[in-house]
Amino acid sequence: MGSFSIWHWLIVLVIVMLVFGTKKLGNMGSDIGKAVKGFKDGVKGTDEEKPAAPAPGTIDVDAKEKK
Repeated sequence: MGSFSIWHWLIVLVIVMLVFGTKKLGNMGSDIGKAVKGFKDGVKGTDEEKPAAPAPGTIDVDAKEKK
């Protein structure tokens, strides 16, 4: 059992394309790409939630404690 040559991999690729079809393989590739991008963004932490801006017409004041 040696390593596979390029011809073995080409035959495997042709069989996979016949079984799944090129459209389905393209969809799987794009889905995997989106998953990897989402994972990278999650690890990077760029999607931290920003505090919501107060609604227009409201006053944002800190209450002072009575001593």
